Amino acid sequence: MSVQNSASPLACPCDLPISLVAMAARSSARSVKSSPTRRAIAARSSTDLARQSSKAVAAQVDVTRAPEAGTLRRYVPLDVTESMVRDTAEALTREFDGLAVHGIVGDFERHLGQIPPPEDGRPRVVAFLGGTIGNFPPGARRRFLRALARLLARGDYLLLGTDLVKDIDVLEAAYDDSQGVTAEFNRNVLHVLNRELDADFPTELFEHVAFFDTDNEWIEMRLRARRACRVRIGALDLEVDFARGEELRTEISAKFTRERVAADFEASGLELAEWITDDAGLFALSLAGLR
Repeated sequence: MSVQNSASPLACPCDLPISLVAMAARSSARSVKSSPTRRAIAARSSTDLARQSSKAVAAQVDVTRAPEAGTLRRYVPLDVTESMVRDTAEALTREFDGLAVHGIVGDFERHLGQIPPPEDGRPRVVAFLGGTIGNFPPGARRRFLRALARLLARGDYLLLGTDLVKDIDVLEAAYDDSQGVTAEFNRNVLHVLNRELDADFPTELFEHVAFFDTDNEWIEMRLRARRACRVRIGALDLEVDFARGEELRTEISAKFTRERVAADFEASGLELAEWITDDAGLFALSLAGLR
């Protein structure tokens, strides 16, 4: 086990369960009838750029231990949170005898170059799961996919997780849950700004707003000022005035169709090889190789 620190650890606002990852991995194991999926699951090296718990990662590793799949030799998790990388590495090396784990603490937009090359020219899979790709605006999303494509050789694959377009009421309820979990996640942005940039956002004066933008097919999260206020951001020597009702956009979360994913791949030098969804068609895993 090795952990390489390429960036200072960053605090993530919260760590919500990512049950989709385990579900999708098991779904992949049940869907190995086609040769692209069989070859990808049988890869000897896997690079994972998504934040996940060690239990979710173990579900993926279990897929590679299926009799028809082959054996994963090396796993490379990359995350900005050092404790996540170390905990994942330690848990997996304890559970899977002979699995080499090379952890990287870094930002997947800046430190892809730190990912080691495949061992002995063996095929590998680069995994970007959990729907994180939806947080990129379209142009940045395709630039990032092009960067991932540069990690691949012929016979390698990108395994991408996406949240699919679905009923608007279902989507908006997921981002404005009755327990207020997402609202606190959203407001935590202000706590981070106050702590890291010496700002003085009155967090209690900003309410959570989430809605589905039908034109762009993404969820947009905002914070709306309940009354007029002035905020100072000390580290930037900046003062910002918010009018009552003025909104600050904090996140987008794009939702996808098969056609949208295929078009993004094509624009990034990739080709969709396999498309797998859950039974309800809510989420998808797509497998892509070089064009």
